[in-house]
Amino acid sequence: MSRILLADDSPHAQRIGERILRDEGHEVITVSDGKVAMLRLEDAQPDLIIADLSMPEVSGFELCEYIKRTSGSPVILTAGPVEAVDEKQVDRVRADGLLRKPFEASALLESIGRFVSGRKRAAAPAARTAPVTPRSVVVIDPEQVRAAVTVALDSAMSGLVDQITEKVVAVLSGRKGGAG
Repeated sequence: MSRILLADDSPHAQRIGERILRDEGHEVITVSDGKVAMLRLEDAQPDLIIADLSMPEVSGFELCEYIKRTSGSPVILTAGPVEAVDEKQVDRVRADGLLRKPFEASALLESIGRFVSGRKRAAAPAARTAPVTPRSVVVIDPEQVRAAVTVALDSAMSGLVDQITEKVVAVLSGRKGGAG
């Protein structure tokens, strides 16, 4: 199992990336900006970093440059489907790859495969016999929570509007409680 740090300010990209990677048995640590990713590098000690180009505080380019300067760990940068990408900048920061979002499982796994396939993290002697359960560390970001709530409300809104409309019409027309 490999440990992967996924840095992306999109809750949707985090969920998709995390699901794909966990299904393959990787431990995933998600953060929502480059600055938090920089802070988590030492304690998380990831085998691979996947970083979005356009994050608040510290961009994927800046994060990649920092990682290459300090540890040399592999970094795959990600970009939105229509986001302009400066290929010279990707080369300058020595990124190990560039992946377009939304993540397709096969493309993501192919991109990380050369860095994490067959790699196992060293276990402490006492823990070798215990099964290892992948864990995820999520930094709670109010904007990220707001975005997730917005997505949930958007998907439920139509049904709620219909139910409320029906009840208001029932009350206004003199019926008690409406149907349902």
